[in-house]
Amino acid sequence: MGTVSRRRGIAPFLGLCVLAGILVAGALAPVAIGAGVLSNQVSDSVDSISADLVHAEPPLVTTVTDRSGGTIATLYAQYRIPVTPAQISPAMKAAIVDIEDRRFYSEGGVDPQGMLRAAVHNSSGGNLQGASTLTQQYVKNYLVNVVDRNDKAAQQRDQEDSLARKLREAKIAVQLSQTVSKDDILADYLNVVEYTGTVYGVGAAAQAYFGTTADKLTVPQAALLAGMVNNPNVYNPYTHPDKALQRRNLVIDSMVSARSIPASYGATAKATPLGLSGSRPQAPSSTCLGAAPDAGFFCAYAVRYLVQSGLTADQIDTGGYTVKTTMDPHVSQVTKDAVNANVPTAQDGVANTFAIVQPGSDGHQVLAMVANRNYGTDPDQGETSTNIVADASNKFGAGSSFKIFTSAAAMVTGKAGLNTPLTNPFSDCFNPPDMNRYTHCYPVSNDGTSYPNPISLSAGLATSPNVAFVGLEAQVGMPAVLDMARKLGLRNTMATNDAGSKPITDPSDARSKNPQYNEPQSQYFQNLLSFTLGNSPVSPLEMANVSATLMSGGMWCPPDPILSVTDRHGQPVSLHQQACEQVIPPGVANTLEAGLSQDTTVGTSARAAQSAGWTHPDIGKTGTTQESESVAFVGGVDHYAVSSMVFADGPHPQEICPGTPVHLGDCGHGAFGGTVAAPPYFTAMNQLLAGQPDVPIPPPDPAYLDAHA
Repeated sequence: MGTVSRRRGIAPFLGLCVLAGILVAGALAPVAIGAGVLSNQVSDSVDSISADLVHAEPPLVTTVTDRSGGTIATLYAQYRIPVTPAQISPAMKAAIVDIEDRRFYSEGGVDPQGMLRAAVHNSSGGNLQGASTLTQQYVKNYLVNVVDRNDKAAQQRDQEDSLARKLREAKIAVQLSQTVSKDDILADYLNVVEYTGTVYGVGAAAQAYFGTTADKLTVPQAALLAGMVNNPNVYNPYTHPDKALQRRNLVIDSMVSARSIPASYGATAKATPLGLSGSRPQAPSSTCLGAAPDAGFFCAYAVRYLVQSGLTADQIDTGGYTVKTTMDPHVSQVTKDAVNANVPTAQDGVANTFAIVQPGSDGHQVLAMVANRNYGTDPDQGETSTNIVADASNKFGAGSSFKIFTSAAAMVTGKAGLNTPLTNPFSDCFNPPDMNRYTHCYPVSNDGTSYPNPISLSAGLATSPNVAFVGLEAQVGMPAVLDMARKLGLRNTMATNDAGSKPITDPSDARSKNPQYNEPQSQYFQNLLSFTLGNSPVSPLEMANVSATLMSGGMWCPPDPILSVTDRHGQPVSLHQQACEQVIPPGVANTLEAGLSQDTTVGTSARAAQSAGWTHPDIGKTGTTQESESVAFVGGVDHYAVSSMVFADGPHPQEICPGTPVHLGDCGHGAFGGTVAAPPYFTAMNQLLAGQPDVPIPPPDPAYLDAHA
């Protein structure tokens, strides 16, 4: 047994002796060892890695701001605040050098003397330890935390106990020492090293552990951080405070021994408590879940938009970008207050979403995306991690606001104009486009008997009779109506199935055989005349963008949440974005706006408008589903295109009832778009438009007042 043990110790001893001899002689090539395989292992990628290290760009925090520059979220995989040599306190520099590598400023990247000492120490069979310089440690940490951070197998190779790894590390360290100053190497090391969790680098550690900056670290603070790098988990001061304290005091003793601080000061420093901030590292949230209540859904949408525009999720989490969004903090807070007043955040089973898009012929900037719900993971607090503003999350639909699409399609095809009389009996039964002997007609009735028959399209938009619009839809044809919905703004909505999700095509899923689940809405509703009554899942944000398209003279643009993106060096980053499209003639858009301008004066939201003291010229269309599980107001005023939707969002949906607050129940005659969804619009817009001159609605185009098909 003794012979075997001695033989096990001879290999690492001789290996380190040879390595030390090679380095002392300056022959920094592993061929001197005479092992061809080892030579290949060491030579692989050394030069390229050395070049990368000279220009090292470790993962940084991406900052998301509102349009005024205020931070709304930080996104990262590694929480790191990069610092220059001048931004690191002398105490921190001394602490790390004294405990890890006292000959750092005199050695050439490797320390042959230290290697020989380690070889002697390990000759009894121990692991190859204790010989790495700070430069070599920087190389290893850079490989583990930067180059191979997403490759577990490669990270293991970067840390394996092998002579090949040591040789490669040493060669790169020497190359670095020949091209990079000692101060920069030390700062690079302190910027890349891991502490605990997602905290990396001394800048982030100073903030997370002590609420300070790296240049202000005291001796006790610096000693704690310097001690942690040896083993961040073992010396975690939050989970192992006793071990962390012992390690910190050992570093202080090393500083005294190296004469970096006087012995008397060291004694005082060792008597100082750990002095941590809070009960855990105070690192900011790494996702949009940490955004303010009025910014979470906006932030999540902005990140999704960036990915769709060409950046990867990893680039966003590590690139150190500054993302300035279009979010208007004042508009966002005002609308958030309005929906919270209408439906409390934790109200059981009721969501109130609100989106505002700014119209424009060259872009549609998103100004606000809020809900009474907050973006988060605690349902008991009224939080949801689903983007209920951007997604087709209103499963019950936007009700009669979908009559906008039928009206626009009728004008474009010439089937009807604003003055066209529409047949409007109290009830009727309409044959769908594709009929066979098993097909039944679609029965429809109006909500009440006060509607005239016939009724003009203009009056119909204001008062919303169902029979007249289903009849018009049948006349125009489903393909034209569905295509109009997509063109005006429901791009993502129409691509989802009738459950608001991606169509299911997996044959192992029974739903893949059901058209309601396996077809997009653009296909599923080709033979269903109920579409114009808005009984299908819809995105609240996209409905706001429908209004923006009309208010932009028929110009559709993607709802854009991004003003600019700059990289870590302040250089602009280009994004691949969809181009705007003229989807309907300006005359149709203006005429439809004129038709929608009566909703708040004599139409379905007039009473709520009067109660709110509303006097501004605007456009609007309310919607209410058959069982009142969802109500909506879609419209716009001035440069605000808006959708406000109140819908059941819990596992047991019921009728939505008006009241203070709005609630679920069985109230017999439930909520309407005008009574429940419109009030937040009036509340918010009255505040935002206070003191502003009115912006008139464009006059109708005479070419679209009458049918001409």
